[in-house]
Amino acid sequence: MSAPQPTREDKFTFGLWTVGWQARDPFGDATREPVDPVETVHRLAGMGAYGVTFHDDDLIPFGSDSSDRDKAIQRFRAALEETGLVVPMVTTNLFTHPVFKEGALTANDRDVRRYAMRKVMRNMDLAAELGAETYVLWGGREGAEVDVAKDLGAALDRYREGIDTLAQYSIDRGYGLRLALEPKPNEPRGDIFLPTIGHALGFISTLEHADMVGLNPEVGHEQMANLNYTHGIAQALWQGKLFHLDLNGQHGPKFDQDLVFGHGDLLSAFATVDLLENGFPSGGPRYEGPRHFDYKPLRTEDMDGVWHSAAANMRTYLLLKERAAAFRADPEVAEALAAARVPELGQPTLAAGETYEDLLADRSAFEDFDVEAAAARGFGAVRLSQLAVEHALGAR
Repeated sequence: MSAPQPTREDKFTFGLWTVGWQARDPFGDATREPVDPVETVHRLAGMGAYGVTFHDDDLIPFGSDSSDRDKAIQRFRAALEETGLVVPMVTTNLFTHPVFKEGALTANDRDVRRYAMRKVMRNMDLAAELGAETYVLWGGREGAEVDVAKDLGAALDRYREGIDTLAQYSIDRGYGLRLALEPKPNEPRGDIFLPTIGHALGFISTLEHADMVGLNPEVGHEQMANLNYTHGIAQALWQGKLFHLDLNGQHGPKFDQDLVFGHGDLLSAFATVDLLENGFPSGGPRYEGPRHFDYKPLRTEDMDGVWHSAAANMRTYLLLKERAAAFRADPEVAEALAAARVPELGQPTLAAGETYEDLLADRSAFEDFDVEAAAARGFGAVRLSQLAVEHALGAR
């Protein structure tokens, strides 16, 4: 069975750091040569991708002088113009160089915090030049291994100060960039600040420009914390804070695996695609942004395997999109949803115009409510789960 081919309309995007990963890990040296960003742009364009994203250091090697920086940007911009690929999101590397070993925006060293802010601002300038709409901030080094080595309250103050300053910079420069925080529980730090979607949402509510700060949740990061990614992005979407997202695969709460999307928890991936493509069954906000793949080609792969793995992300997504549409169109699924009273959840608990006084006066809601009969009802969740499995596997 062939899958539909990716097109620009699918809005599939990849980071330069994904297909460009040389497969170096804590236990082994690189197994692949570096990939020229220009080659990446052309390869992805030929595969039907919509756009490409990057950290500053992915495009411009750390420590480059102004001349080399300008040449790298010029080559990259020419490749974008030749292929039609866009740059919807940009981010900054605040984690690789040893200067960030103790943190960046929350480093104990004030000079490092100031350097980190300048590094981000410089790349925000480039992001705006290239037409990006979202600027992702992943605090990979914002955290600690030794709790008493950080003033935790001051660290959150500094984090807030940093995000507020960067938001104001975007406003004052007229960039229109929205900032998206990317939660992760641990790795590389023992414990990272703002470890989950919930922590990040709570933090955003304290910001001066909370309206322009949202989230970039990643599948593996939430699943590392043993959390449900689909539930997490649903809440972010419901709160108007799903600015961008990272799709990949993960086998439960272990190290960050960055597998091909769907090559971890397939049913979770099915539910994620169903939400992204079909929205909430009861209506409400929808995600219209890029489907961004933040994965790493396995260390076992040569360069052919790298490009096969990039294609696998898009193929899997499109297959699940197809299956999710069939699931929603299946009359048996509709009947099972009704039996589970799922559509009833879309009805307000209080009727239009009803007050809690009316609720208190309604004997059927409490005094005459047959608790035992209600407790005996089944909801058929297993039937629904099996229908989802059969559709995901193409058996229906």
